[in-house]
Amino acid sequence: MHWQDNLINFFTQYSLQIIGAIIIFCVGLFVARWVGNLVQGWLSKQHIELPIQSLMVRLVRLLIMALVLVLVLDKFGVQIAPLIAGIGVAGVGIGFAMQGVLGNIIAGLTIIFTKPYRVGEYIELLGVYGQVTTIELFSTVLVHADQSRVVIPNRKVVGEIMHNYGAIRQLDLTVGVAYSTNMPKALGTIQRILDANPRVLKEPAPVVGISSLGDSSINISIKPWVKVPDFGAAQLEIYQATVEQFRANQIEIPFPQRELRVLDGSRVEVKSA
Repeated sequence: MHWQDNLINFFTQYSLQIIGAIIIFCVGLFVARWVGNLVQGWLSKQHIELPIQSLMVRLVRLLIMALVLVLVLDKFGVQIAPLIAGIGVAGVGIGFAMQGVLGNIIAGLTIIFTKPYRVGEYIELLGVYGQVTTIELFSTVLVHADQSRVVIPNRKVVGEIMHNYGAIRQLDLTVGVAYSTNMPKALGTIQRILDANPRVLKEPAPVVGISSLGDSSINISIKPWVKVPDFGAAQLEIYQATVEQFRANQIEIPFPQRELRVLDGSRVEVKSA
């Protein structure tokens, strides 16, 4: 019966403190959720990025619950100052042990606030490239055209040279025509191909012109703008349409040739054609 007597004495002595602590905890939990919802609604109206919204709401709720915990412990007569000092010392140790994680979080916040790139844009950095699909506090996820994913820790992004193509990209295509070709006809055919392709953007306007004079062909550069997801498909469609329309309009696409001449039975002359 000794433990029963101790239990009864405990509840008799601390019953009011226990009830008060429960009430404080429940009220604090309600207040934390309510304030968190208010903060989330305000951040949504400010068009803040989703990762930063989630982080701010969690921080607000954690701060409120930490204050509630202090009040609950105070109800039981727990000395708060030594507890806070101990948590501070432990926090320093945890901070040293989690330098990489904290570095990713700080870098993630920097990316979210400075916005060097956004979801949907095509970027290239650190020797990798792809379309940005997710920006989180710890990492950024890129997707290649083959649907493979590249996960980059955020601390690797900050401070690096990055090429941001944005939401559109410019194709860099080349086709060669014979030197005897009617160039206005060839350039006009290519322009009509681009105008008919729904993937090619009207603004910025496509760039079409002679880029170089080769050994056996006049090289025409074709540089239309397309949306990032259409990059690969547009390239295939334009090349196919160019071959078909050049054949239909009797525009020759030459290929490199070499002409061999036997001069005296022992000497061979090689001439590009």
